Amino acid sequence: MPPHYDPARFERIRWTIYSVLIAAYMLVFFHRFAPAMVSSELSAAFGVTAAALGSLSAMYFYIYTAMQIPAGVLADTLGSRYAVTLGNLVAGSGSIVFGLADTLATASVGRFLVGLGVSVVFVGLMKSNTVWFSERKYGSISGLTLLLGNLGAIAATGPLALMLLYVEWRSLFVALGIVAIVLALLSWWLVRDRPEQLGFPSVREMEGLPPHAPRKQHWIKDLRAVLANRRLWPGFVYDFGITGSLFGMLGLWAIPLLRDVHGLSRGDASVYTTVATVAFAVGCLLAGSFSDRLGRRRPVLQAGALVYLTVCLGLLFLPWGPGASGLTLFTLMGLSAGCFVVAYAHAKEVADPALSGMAIALVNTGLFLGAALFQPLFGWAMDLGWEGLMSGGVPVYTAADYQRGLWLLTGFAALAVIASWRLVETGCRNMTLAAPRT
Repeated sequence: MPPHYDPARFERIRWTIYSVLIAAYMLVFFHRFAPAMVSSELSAAFGVTAAALGSLSAMYFYIYTAMQIPAGVLADTLGSRYAVTLGNLVAGSGSIVFGLADTLATASVGRFLVGLGVSVVFVGLMKSNTVWFSERKYGSISGLTLLLGNLGAIAATGPLALMLLYVEWRSLFVALGIVAIVLALLSWWLVRDRPEQLGFPSVREMEGLPPHAPRKQHWIKDLRAVLANRRLWPGFVYDFGITGSLFGMLGLWAIPLLRDVHGLSRGDASVYTTVATVAFAVGCLLAGSFSDRLGRRRPVLQAGALVYLTVCLGLLFLPWGPGASGLTLFTLMGLSAGCFVVAYAHAKEVADPALSGMAIALVNTGLFLGAALFQPLFGWAMDLGWEGLMSGGVPVYTAADYQRGLWLLTGFAALAVIASWRLVETGCRNMTLAAPRT
């Protein structure tokens, strides 16, 4: 029989913890996509070209990528509470520095600190989900997590464009820094790492199952075991290709593409990135839930990668433009990329449950390595044929310049397709504990 506990109190505490962590995660997404909306202001404020702007924006992704494995170690050792509290404090400080920066170097430091701080939030949240929610519903809760987190990305598109009509971008980033510091205080006050810390049995015990065995060796040996797990690396490459390029595109280059090639204003262009971001959020929710119901991970990931590659080829070769054709492509791009959320459930299921934080962090590293490389590489590809035209201190690029960047996008998508066929099927069960369904 499951141990006795107060279900109502447990649900209240579980969702309170989840709410605090998801609020912090929404800020993660906002900072990830906001540079696209303020790209013109950043170029004018610091006098930079496309490549330099790409490097400034990607500063977030550089440190975020480097921190994913350490974030997994922190989540598996110290716990989500310590990791997210410290992360919010650092990110809040970085956002304030970024907003007050008067030079490119200072802005880069601020962006670096933001990336450093938020780098531990997602892994901490996903680790928390592994201990506060049922394993049978992990795909669904992962989809819900990405759906809600993407509200921050949505806020960084159309709503941010509207806010910038009334609020100066510097003031906005200072205010966001203060919000992050408040969330740090709430994380320390309300978040706990395991149900047992509040007198509850583990979720597995509530379901009449034995609890997972605790870690038995030093974290360095655990990390070596995770890195040596060949079943995790296809997920790394998958996220590198599909979500890394999506975040890199929507986070910086989609707005300039729509503005320079198709003549849209920032507000009108933001409609397309907003649609893509909403579709991505919905795709995450649907893919996670569908994968749980299907009892399979691999087919969902394969289908998402194939559709994403098809959309990228459409952006390259179809005569699309503002209106139905453009909105359709951006919608399909977001929906198909949303399948990536299943890679987190897959990672958790091919690794020891005690090492779920490190396993998820490894796969997540691929995503942000992809974004970190994609943004400056896209700018570099554009600069290759740039004729040096300027307008109001801002570089002017042609359709041919952006076309070279879209080839890069397609190459990233192709990598995800290849990786999807290298994934093993888990049957939505942990392969280290039980044989998967066939």
